[in-house]
Amino acid sequence: MLIIPAIDIIDGKCVRLTQGDYAQKTVYNEDPLEVAKQFEDAGLHRLHLVDLDGAKAKRIINHRVLERIASATSLVIDFGGGLKSHDDLRIAFESGAQQVTGGTVAVKEPELFMDWLKVYGGERIILGADFKDGNIAVSGWQEQSQLELFAFLADYVAKGVQYTISTDVSKDGLLQGSAIDTYQRIREELPELKLIASGGVTTMPELERLREIGCFGAIIGKAIYENKISLKDLMAFNN
Repeated sequence: MLIIPAIDIIDGKCVRLTQGDYAQKTVYNEDPLEVAKQFEDAGLHRLHLVDLDGAKAKRIINHRVLERIASATSLVIDFGGGLKSHDDLRIAFESGAQQVTGGTVAVKEPELFMDWLKVYGGERIILGADFKDGNIAVSGWQEQSQLELFAFLADYVAKGVQYTISTDVSKDGLLQGSAIDTYQRIREELPELKLIASGGVTTMPELERLREIGCFGAIIGKAIYENKISLKDLMAFNN
């Protein structure tokens, strides 16, 4: 199972929110590149980079941060937040992203999302499936749709989606554990889907459990920044 550390960007800085609330923001480092290099030095190979300014503006904003990290590290970066057009994707890929994540667009503009899949392929387009109380949440988690999580995932798998990052909004940033039961059901119902668990991952035993149920990857954010999980532990897990 891949360990994927997360860096969220606001005003060019490395931050974390609680449950997607911009009013509950903590700045962890003024320089995201410094943080990315720490992850690389710890033997991690992936990075989940989120443009929170872009999510709010509904267009890519922090592509220069992406460009700096991509050019100064060898991390495989998936980039998300505010990607709403073909132009946004072009900028993200030209700036060094290997994959991009589309969530709100997959709900509100499914034809555009399908165009992305056709142009770039299922290896490069990740479906963002954020959920709360069993339904898909969109627009930076500010809105809850009527789309049921499992039906939403199954529909897109049938259309060629290979990867999903699935975040339980109610658990994100609380350091109280992730939605393991939900992830187990996704693995059972859609075994071909490469599931990346996200939101609330807090302990090493939890990572072991996510690996046991067959998650492709796990995204870890606040647990690293708040020293609940050490980079040394993650190095050992990877080896």
